[in-house]
Amino acid sequence: MRFRLRYLVVPLVLVALVAAVLWTIPADGYLFSPDRARPLAVHVQVPGAHPAGGGDVYYVDAFVRRASLLQRILPFTRPSGSSLIPADQYLPQGVSNRQRQQQVVSEMQRSTLIAPTVALRALGRRVQAQATGVLVIAVIGGYPAAGRLQEGDVVTAVDGKPVRTPPQLRAAIARHKPGERVRLTIRRGGKLVALTVGTIPTRGMPTQPFIGIQIDQAARIRLPVNVKIDIGSVGGPSAGLPFALEIARKLGRNVTHGCKVAATGELSLDGAVLPVGAVKQKTIGARRTGVDLFVVPAGENAATARANAHGLRILPVSSFQQALRALTTHPPKC
Repeated sequence: MRFRLRYLVVPLVLVALVAAVLWTIPADGYLFSPDRARPLAVHVQVPGAHPAGGGDVYYVDAFVRRASLLQRILPFTRPSGSSLIPADQYLPQGVSNRQRQQQVVSEMQRSTLIAPTVALRALGRRVQAQATGVLVIAVIGGYPAAGRLQEGDVVTAVDGKPVRTPPQLRAAIARHKPGERVRLTIRRGGKLVALTVGTIPTRGMPTQPFIGIQIDQAARIRLPVNVKIDIGSVGGPSAGLPFALEIARKLGRNVTHGCKVAATGELSLDGAVLPVGAVKQKTIGARRTGVDLFVVPAGENAATARANAHGLRILPVSSFQQALRALTTHPPKC
């Protein structure tokens, strides 16, 4: 019996050693895993606040970390509800981990300005906000824009026609065929610079031209009240919608009706709700937290949320104004 146990133990030890080694070797991919939804009440401060309706507005994030080789090979070793994302989909060529972290911090900072602008405007407050162009937040190595555009450039015109928002820039570039060149006017260091950039097909969409930049809204904003938003180390733009809903709640709009309302969605300066990533994980996180309603961007995000809702009510919206109207006129049930 002792002889047989020795032959059984040795293979098990070897398997454990191999697993331990594979766990320490990073794979070419990232794991997106669910996090819990968290209330915003203590993180958003608005002068003259008088919250209405009880309940809370929640934001939802996702854990992102480099996958190990073991997790790539054996899916059952990954956290429940996680997804393995190829490295180049999360971290484009030419963008380092440090640059990516700087991007998500900057995106969060911009969302803390855009969300109050959108919310206060919707509530009838006078806000001075002007879209000044399209901010380049990253230039992807190996693409036509590399060596031509720089992080911090602001695109103000395409082919001689003004552009002020990311959708306008995308539409202007989309008028070209892949392989054609695009004339851009950019603001760099206080000066206007004209340059020409080539295009290539977008991955998965061969007729869609791509120059190789990541973009955000550039704007001049002056708020009538000093809204303060701080959720610590959380980055990215996807908390814009819940920020705006919490500001509306603080200023007397009953968006919760005593319920737990979670939301995710990037906000543009005009109030449009833009798609975000990791919606599967955010839906699972909201569901596990026990919220009553999850407000998400309409379209593919909403379809993904519904596929992972398992009884959680999903409210798809295309704009903050639509979300505010839906929540105040059709109260969530809890």
